[in-house]
Formats: sequence, C-alpha cells, structure tokens
Amino acid sequence: MAAPIRLMRGFLTVGAWTLLSRVAGFARDVMMAAYLGTGPAAEAFLVAFSLPNMFRRFFAEGAFNMAFVPIFAKKLEGGEDAQGFARDAFNGLASVLILFSVVGTLLMPWLVWAMAAGFAGDQRFDLAVLYGRISFCYILFISLVALLSGVLNAFGNFTEASLVPVLMNLMFIAAMLIADALGWDMGLTLAWTVPVTGVAQLAFTWVSAKRAGWAPSLAVPHMTPDLRRLLRIAGPAVLAGGVVQINLLVGRQVASFFEGAVAWLSYADRLYQLPLGVVGIAVGTVLLPDLSRRLRAGDEEGGRHAFNRATEISLALTVPAAVALVVIAYPLISVLYERGAFDRDDTIPTAWTLAIYGAGLPAFTLHKVLQPLFYAREDTKSPFNYAVWAMVVNAAVAVGLAPVMGFLAAALGTTVAGWTMVWQLWHGSRGMGDASRIDDRLMERLPRILGASGLMGVVLVAAAWALDGPLHAPGLRYVALAALCGLGIVTYFGAAFGMGAVTRSDLKGALRR
Repeated sequence: MAAPIRLMRGFLTVGAWTLLSRVAGFARDVMMAAYLGTGPAAEAFLVAFSLPNMFRRFFAEGAFNMAFVPIFAKKLEGGEDAQGFARDAFNGLASVLILFSVVGTLLMPWLVWAMAAGFAGDQRFDLAVLYGRISFCYILFISLVALLSGVLNAFGNFTEASLVPVLMNLMFIAAMLIADALGWDMGLTLAWTVPVTGVAQLAFTWVSAKRAGWAPSLAVPHMTPDLRRLLRIAGPAVLAGGVVQINLLVGRQVASFFEGAVAWLSYADRLYQLPLGVVGIAVGTVLLPDLSRRLRAGDEEGGRHAFNRATEISLALTVPAAVALVVIAYPLISVLYERGAFDRDDTIPTAWTLAIYGAGLPAFTLHKVLQPLFYAREDTKSPFNYAVWAMVVNAAVAVGLAPVMGFLAAALGTTVAGWTMVWQLWHGSRGMGDASRIDDRLMERLPRILGASGLMGVVLVAAAWALDGPLHAPGLRYVALAALCGLGIVTYFGAAFGMGAVTRSDLKGALRR
C-alpha cells in the first residue's frame, strides 16, 4: 500500500500547488482585464506572451520532458548514472535554446504574423512585435526550469517544482499593482515582467535541485549514446508537441480576425485551466515517472492500479467541473471579470467560449492520464500520429465553421479535437497489456459520476435562474456566486456519496494521506 499512498500524496501535492498557481493566474488575468480590457494592448500582450509559452511546450514540457523523464526515472530505478545523463541533457537543451532565443527575437515580426495575421495593418501588430522582443527570451529560462522540474519530480520532490508557476503569477500581480501606483505603461510593464519572472523561476528551481543533491552547471554539450537515444525518442514527441501548438495557432489565427476575440479566448481559457491544472496536470506529472519505474520493475499490476485510480479521480473531479462551466458560464464570467475596461459586451462572447471549452475539459484531463501509458514505454510515435489526426479535425472545424460561427469556431475546434485525441489514445492503448486495462471498480463508478454530475447541473441551472438578481447586484454578486458554487459542490458530493461514485472511505483515505 505504500506505493499507492505515495502516488496519491504526489497527486494531492501537485494538485494543491497547481490550484494555488491557477488561482493566482486567474487573479492576474482578472487584474489584466480590469486594466486593459480587450483592447489593443491586451491582445498584443497575450499574443506576445503566448510565443515563448508555445515554444516552451514544444521544446520542454510537451516534448523534451516526455522523453527525458522516463529515461531518467528508469536510470534512477536501475542505479545507473542518472545525474550525468541529466547534466548532458541540461547543457544540450540550453545550447539549442540560447540560439533559438536570439533567432526568434530577430524574426519577431514574422512570428507575430504567423500567430495573428489579423493584427496586420493596425496598432496591435506593432505592439505585439515590441512586447514579443522584450519577452521572448523567457523560453530559455522556463524550458530549463521544466527540465529541472522533471528531475525533481523523478526524485519525488513535487512541492518545489509546483511552486514555480505560483512565483510567476505573484510577480505579475505585484508588477501591475506597482505600475498602477506609479503610472507606468501597463503593457510595457507586463512585457518586461516576463523575462524577470523567468530569471527568478530558474534561480528558485536551480537552488531546489541543488538541495536535492543535483545542481547542473553550464558546459559545452557532448553527444553521448544516452543523448542520441533521448533525441531519437524525443523526435516524434517534438513533432507531436508541434502539432498541438499548431492547433492553438489555428485557433488564434481565426480569432485574430475578430476584434477582441483573442482576449475573449484567453480569459475563458484561464478559467477552465483552473480544474484542468488542479487535476489533469497534477495526475500527469506524477503518473509518468511512477509508471516508468513500475514498468522497469515489471510491476504490471501496480501500473494498472495507478492508471485506473488516476483515471477515476480525474473523472470524479473534472466531469462535474465541466458541467458547471457549461451551465453557469455566464454568471461565472460576469461576476469574476466584469469590471473596469471589461464590460457586458465582453462578458457574453467570453461566456460562450467558456461553455464550449468546458465541454472538452474531461478530454484534456484524460490526455494527461492516457499519454503516460505511451511515454512510459518510450513510445512517442503513436501520440504523434494521433495528434496529426486531431490537428486535421481542429483545422477543419475552426476554419470551416468560422464563416458560420465566427470566433467561436476556434473554441469548438479545440474541444472536438480534444475528444478525437482521447478516442485515439484509448484505442491505441488497448494492446499494452494489463497496465492499460480498465478495472471493474472504474467501470462501476463511471456511470455514477455522470449521474451525480447531471443532477448537479440541473440544480445549478435552477439556482442561477433564482439568483439572477443578486448575481447582478454590485453588493451581492460575489456572495451570490459563492452560494451558487457552494450549492453545486454540496449537490455533487451528496449525490456522489449517495450513488456510490465516491465513498466515505475514499474521502477519509485521501484526507489522511
């Protein structure tokens, strides 16, 4: 039982810190919406900031680490030179990113055009180029942070790695408060805050790695057999990560031709990232090194138990969250964002976007559960092939329906592609043996989770109608939204206990651990 307890403790640790990070990130975006609304500076910064983040997921989190973590974890399990391998990987990644940062900064006008061609010809384009040149070097710092976080996670140190995003969001909040007090240009302040946070995050993670017994130093990289193996495995993962980013690029391109749409998509994305980050990212972060070690040790049954419990807890938390995001999207956006430069005309399209994203929330969470089944076996080709098909679906929906649905086609394309990816991952995992097989407990609880979530949705719709007045009253709106959310939580867990979707022993065990 010690291993499942460690696994659950890891889920809860990463989930708790990720929740704090997402809440802080949401507070950051609420402040940004109040200061900048959905105007040119807001859209320009959101595009500029998305560039280093997109390539970060391409190089590090979405590709490099998915190949690096399983090899590193298996070397730890087998008593091999894991730290030497990590040192070589760190220096190799750093050398590539230094060159890429310089080239990307020089080519910023073309990168902005590739991200948001609809900006061409107005002030959003020039602002995005300026902000992008200031902030693009963030990719160097945050990608190295991602690798160091992978090392810490493999050692079982989840807290330090999970604190890094919290630090970034708190620094953004402080920067906006200072800029408002001193009268600084808010757009430029946000742009300069990006590289400053990158330096701070790298310094914090490096110190954490040093305390764990491993602190890398920059050196000339050497191509070792292990690095060749890493690149061979990472190649398809890099391509798969590129496909995912193309999906985001297609959506942003579609949105850039509708004034304000880039901001509407970004603000809705932040809200649905709260449950996705708490559950999906936490489970995926902990599950990958755990499955890798179990496969190295030949523990198929333990791997199956870890996979099924990760799936169970993911669905038990994200299905009701998805229902809530769909049925009360308007009061959520109205109460949380509508102030300052963000008005009622922004609330309605952002709420529609949130509802469409919410329908895909369980799919995006299941990605984090299903993909480790492949990456733990060093199979990065299959997820790449699946991602290509998902990209085709996304482009067909986003571009094909844009003349009919407008910018909402971009959100719908993301959601449909997400579910397409889930089906492919599930179908492809069926031949992996016992570790990927769904057990009886999950089969019994899934319909109960759906039933409890459906009942909660009905209650939320009725309650939102009854609380319509207080939800729009300046002095009562926050209390009314808190009451609405509290009612949803009580209804879901009450129904879940009653239907057997969640048991008291599960809850007691989780709290005890």
